[in-house]
Amino acid sequence: MKLPEMSDAEVLLQHSELMEYYRRKLARWERQQRHYSDAAAAANLSLPQQPATFDPEASWLKFHLGINRYALYTRDDPGIARLLQDMRSSVIISADYTQDEKALKGVCDCSQVVKPSGHHLKLALKFKDFGKSMFKPMRQERNEQTPEDVFYFVDFQRHNAEIAAFHLDRVLDFRRVPPVIGRLVNVSGEILHVTRNEELKSVFFTSPANNTCFFAKCLYVCKTEYAVCGHPDLLEGSMSAYLPGLSIAPRISIPNPWIRSYTFTGKEEWEVNPFYCDTIRRLYPYNSGNRLLNIIDMAIFDFLTGNMDRHHYEIFTKFGDAGFLLHFDNARGFGRHSHDELSILAPLTQCCTIKRSTLLRLHLLTRPDLRLSEVMRESLDGDPLRPVLTEPHLLALDRRLEKILRAVQRCVRKLGERQVVVADFVEVPDDPATRSPQPPLPPEPRSR
Repeated sequence: MKLPEMSDAEVLLQHSELMEYYRRKLARWERQQRHYSDAAAAANLSLPQQPATFDPEASWLKFHLGINRYALYTRDDPGIARLLQDMRSSVIISADYTQDEKALKGVCDCSQVVKPSGHHLKLALKFKDFGKSMFKPMRQERNEQTPEDVFYFVDFQRHNAEIAAFHLDRVLDFRRVPPVIGRLVNVSGEILHVTRNEELKSVFFTSPANNTCFFAKCLYVCKTEYAVCGHPDLLEGSMSAYLPGLSIAPRISIPNPWIRSYTFTGKEEWEVNPFYCDTIRRLYPYNSGNRLLNIIDMAIFDFLTGNMDRHHYEIFTKFGDAGFLLHFDNARGFGRHSHDELSILAPLTQCCTIKRSTLLRLHLLTRPDLRLSEVMRESLDGDPLRPVLTEPHLLALDRRLEKILRAVQRCVRKLGERQVVVADFVEVPDDPATRSPQPPLPPEPRSR
């Protein structure tokens, strides 16, 4: 898919504003480090020095500057390979809880916890060049499948699913998943010994097998039996590149129109109303432009990975209705290779429409010389934690791809190709009078 020429308004950030923003952040970081050093000296303690340097040519800065209205990076961007390598090998100078975990502080009550799901066990790691990555540790062996009786909203998060989702997103030519690579992390030397967060330090312990372990206090994993452990200190996990800070590149989170019920018995309207899409098509922002088409792209992506947990999506506010959807948080994918959850495809099967570029790409990946499983196998072979997916998961991709194409064929037989297969880059009208009221926002799922 060839992108149109882009103006400055279609690029997320300008070079000068980004450089100034991160210089200010580095200055604040250095002040904090001096404060820590002074406090340690006053207490006759010795702290390891953690100097950071600001490199205007750093790979993560190049990544941020490449984000545009259509994708997180261009198809031929050589900087992505460099960014992946840097996340794999850069010196870690800081470890902390992620912002969403910090937001839960004071809310969780470990005495009331009964569900051992483990979905908030992730950390924000900072590198020597001031880059930042989200680390999700290994929670499940690759050959383990999610048990049939486990609800999607209490499933484990899988580090290898995050890695595989990035590669699949790139193979599909969406480029809406931030770059991810696997890494072996020394949980003592690269997390415990570099963190300044006393809460984080307090959850580390040594297991009876003399392995270094840690667990999360929020939410649902308050106990040591739900911890992750190194062997004895090395622990594999996924490293996901952070996007630019919200203060310089604001994003909004929007409920997925095909959000699932996050209760044990409830059902949403789309699950019982086969004409649900007719209602969605009349609502802003799904009544014009690319938003509904992007939702269908996301459903196709999630069906291939088996991810049922797409309750919200995010967009950059700068691009408004014309922007793409970020495919965040893919760790609940690739849980069951033996099951294809057809309900994930509801946006496609109920709306019967798909982008021409997406359909062409899907057909391309059925060719004998370019089968999706083979392309993914080759792509994933470059990750340090290979094999990332087991063979049954790779073969499931081919099977699911065939089911997507059969669903499109049924729509074409019913409505005709002209109505089902539509062009990309549909322009969004500027007239606010064409907008219908926003649907009410469903409540945030409690399991998150």
